[in-house]
Amino acid sequence: MKLHPAPSDAILVERSKQGDESAFRLLVCRHESQIRSIVIGMLGDTAEADDVAQEVFIRFYRSLKDFRGESALSTYLSRIAINLSLNEIKRRETRYMRVTVLNGNEVGSDKVDAGMDPERQDIKDAVHKALKMLEPEFRTVIVLRLIDGYSVKETAEILQLPQGTVASRLARAQEKLKDILRKWDIV
Repeated sequence: MKLHPAPSDAILVERSKQGDESAFRLLVCRHESQIRSIVIGMLGDTAEADDVAQEVFIRFYRSLKDFRGESALSTYLSRIAINLSLNEIKRRETRYMRVTVLNGNEVGSDKVDAGMDPERQDIKDAVHKALKMLEPEFRTVIVLRLIDGYSVKETAEILQLPQGTVASRLARAQEKLKDILRKWDIV
C-alpha cells in the first residue's frame, strides 16, 4: 500500500476556496495548536483565549477568497491571532478601567498587583503572570520568539516590523520581565 503525501497548505487553500469543507478542516487541524499557543501566550489560558483562537479561523474563512499566498499560511494566521489578541487586551484594559472608576478607585500606572504572591505559585505561573503585565508590543515579541520559537526574521514578518526592531523589543521585554520578577524575588 502506497501512502500519499499530505497536500500542501496551498493546495488545501485552493480546495477550500472552491468550497471543500474537509480541506478547510484539515487546515484548521494543521494550524490549530500553533494559533492556540500564540493566543494563550498573549492572553493566558482563559475562555477568551479559546474564543480568540476560534475567531482566527472564522476570520480566515471569511477572508479566504482574498488570501493570495504571498506569505506562508502560518504567518498569515499568526498575524490574525496577534491582532485579535491585541484587540482582546485592549478590551480587557477598558473593562478594568471602567470597573475601577465605577468602584471609586484610582487608576494607577503601576501594573504590578501587590496582592499577587508568586511564591505560592510555581515559577511558570509567575512568569506567565509577569508576561501578562508587559505592554502588548513587548509581550508579542516574547511570545513569538521565546515561547513559540519563531526566528527573528519570522517574528519580523509576522509583526510586519524590521528585524532590528524585533531584536530591540525582545531585549527590552526581557529586561522588563526580569524587573517584574525581581520585585517578586523570583530572579
